[in-house]
Amino acid sequence: MTGHRSNKITANSSNGNAITHAECAHAQDHGNVKTYLIGFVLSVILTVIPFWMVMEGDFSKVTTLWSIVVFAIVQIWVHLKYFLHLNFVTEDGRASTISFLFSALIIFMVVGLSIWIIYESNAMMMY
Repeated sequence: MTGHRSNKITANSSNGNAITHAECAHAQDHGNVKTYLIGFVLSVILTVIPFWMVMEGDFSKVTTLWSIVVFAIVQIWVHLKYFLHLNFVTEDGRASTISFLFSALIIFMVVGLSIWIIYESNAMMMY
């Protein structure tokens, strides 16, 4: 029992070192408070500006619409970089980013083609 316990402690201590390395790698993957705060502040700014443009109503509809689209795309990038930590710097980050973009492409194609099929079916049935 004692020998088993000492083996367990040794295993735990070696696991403790492994966990420590894993925790360090895990912490690097998830960023830190500073990156989350930067992402949060940028997200708030990128939300407030289009909201202000719509509420003021001083801009044309085309300008407002394209501004909202541009701010939305920039905000998607901010979320991907600061909250999901996708990057092209490391090999793992590059693989994660490519798999994310592939998934987004597949989802976009499924949703877009479904909408197109439904629209065309509706148009063919009405005429």
